[in-house]
Amino acid sequence: MTADDSFGRLDDDDYPAYTMGRAAEMLNTTQGFLRAIGEARLITPLRSAGGHRRYSRYQLRIAARARELVDGGTPIEAACRIVILEDQLEEARRINAEHHRDTKPPGMPTSA
Repeated sequence: MTADDSFGRLDDDDYPAYTMGRAAEMLNTTQGFLRAIGEARLITPLRSAGGHRRYSRYQLRIAARARELVDGGTPIEAACRIVILEDQLEEARRINAEHHRDTKPPGMPTSA
């Protein structure tokens, strides 16, 4: 592995760069909360060779959204389901936008 390969991972939202302790600190939450959303299958952290949980930036954004909902009084299981549905909706919107862009007739102006 070269230094360029290592630096390239810094831009990868899916690279599991954060330990459980660091992730909890960044989210201002507990490690127990991260375990709970893992048990609810909202996120599945990768494991290091030693078996330690590692989180990506994408997973931290998902966890932060769940934390917002839980802090607002939503039960953790419901918060996890809401976040999953929000993520699926965003993906469907992205795919729909790509489809509309790809199927637009030539010469047709794009809508704003």
